[in-house]
Amino acid sequence: MAAEDARYILSIDQGTTSTRALLFDASGSPMRVRQKELRQIFPQDGWVEHDAAEIWAATLEVCRGVLTGGTTAANIAAIGITNQRETTVLWERATGKPLHNAIVWQDRRTAALCAKLKAEGKEPVVQAKTGLLLDPYFSGTKLTWLLDNVPDARRRAAAGELCFGTIDAWLIFNLTGGKVHATDATNASRTLLFNIDKQEWDEEILGWFDIPKALLPEVKDCCADFGVTAKDLLGAEIPVAGVAGDQQAATVGQACFEPGLMKSTYGTGCFAVVNTGARRVTSRNRLLGTVAYRIGGKTTYALEGSIFMAGAIVQWLRDEMKLVDSSAESEEMAREANHNSQAVLVPAFTGLGAPYWEPDVRAALFGMTRDTGAKEIVRAALESVSFQTRDLMDAMGDDMKAAGLTSPQALRVDGGMVANNWFMQNLTDIIGRPVERPEVTETTALGAAYLAGMQTGFYGDAADVARHWRRERGFEPEMAESERAERYGRWQACVKRVIG
Repeated sequence: MAAEDARYILSIDQGTTSTRALLFDASGSPMRVRQKELRQIFPQDGWVEHDAAEIWAATLEVCRGVLTGGTTAANIAAIGITNQRETTVLWERATGKPLHNAIVWQDRRTAALCAKLKAEGKEPVVQAKTGLLLDPYFSGTKLTWLLDNVPDARRRAAAGELCFGTIDAWLIFNLTGGKVHATDATNASRTLLFNIDKQEWDEEILGWFDIPKALLPEVKDCCADFGVTAKDLLGAEIPVAGVAGDQQAATVGQACFEPGLMKSTYGTGCFAVVNTGARRVTSRNRLLGTVAYRIGGKTTYALEGSIFMAGAIVQWLRDEMKLVDSSAESEEMAREANHNSQAVLVPAFTGLGAPYWEPDVRAALFGMTRDTGAKEIVRAALESVSFQTRDLMDAMGDDMKAAGLTSPQALRVDGGMVANNWFMQNLTDIIGRPVERPEVTETTALGAAYLAGMQTGFYGDAADVARHWRRERGFEPEMAESERAERYGRWQACVKRVIG
């Protein structure tokens, strides 16, 4: 059990735009938070980088920032880490010095390599082994690029002088004073290099990418001993005990521990994850198969789908279209719009994500009449997120039915957009299933805290964590089935026109 004076779990949430530290108490409530914005680096069109040393410095700063007001390291039972996934770091094992900026998950510089591997017929094998598709999104080709472009990197990697890791592994290495080079199964499952059936690095794929195995971190459970913090960092040796990538951590934070339970996070984009249990489902709808979590040596799998535009649509309405001044105003305008409007926005500003994967199509607004005004366009924009969520849920349901599993019956939601009650009601109307909004919306950081707490005895098992989950408000479908079918059919027709 946790020490008597250890009243909190310290959760590190290292994201794409900021680094945060949060303290959670025994009830799973956030007690304190510190945040540091993160600088984005764009060396060329389509390239996105972060300064890995800056990420570590920010992490240390926010962790020290929550240890104030009488709270010390002695009050921390354990540390949990959640992170932007796929972002790739290469550093010297002896010094901890990064050899290049971190290459961020959004970076597209390896598109040509992915296209080459696809042309060679490698994608079916990659999907069968890793659950993923050949795309620059994932870490494997980013690491190949670093080994090809950093002087002497390939020789040094083979000699064991270098370390590769996603952001979690980079932070663990630094927190432990260079003593631990490890990752967890969820982050490993996003690299393109990890066989999610065998739960080990895949020798064949490593050969295709020409990546020496000596470079790779040890893969542990999400609840595991990742070492202890170096004493001089926070004032004591604190166990690092829980790790998961951001979307998997949110899945844990939403207590989606049973097959068929599904969560969707509405940030800039939308990430939907459904638990498929001990059974790995291979998607026939180009969804991603991934590790939901691995606890006690037992792997639980998931299907994941992502859409590119969710909260970013509200930013577009505000910044480019000048139709709203705030997110709150978008709710009011959508509520006042003509309910019979047939305006449909297909928000393919950066292409369409799952299940279409059409990167080159562009956005379009259909069905406008002389009566279409700003309110109707705002409504169409928000409703497009509901339609895309329906796309994902239908694809997931089809995949799960084919595997003999029950499709998702409800949706747990989090992220900035879920404060919009009009959107919540529209979402439940379009998907035709209940939508549940939790009391604690810091679900990603909470998931990392739960994992660390389960490892150290601060929290009980998954069933105990599930009892902590509390619904703030539920939304039930009110739209007639005939109208739901008509509206969704109109959306599908518009998507077909955009794709051509």
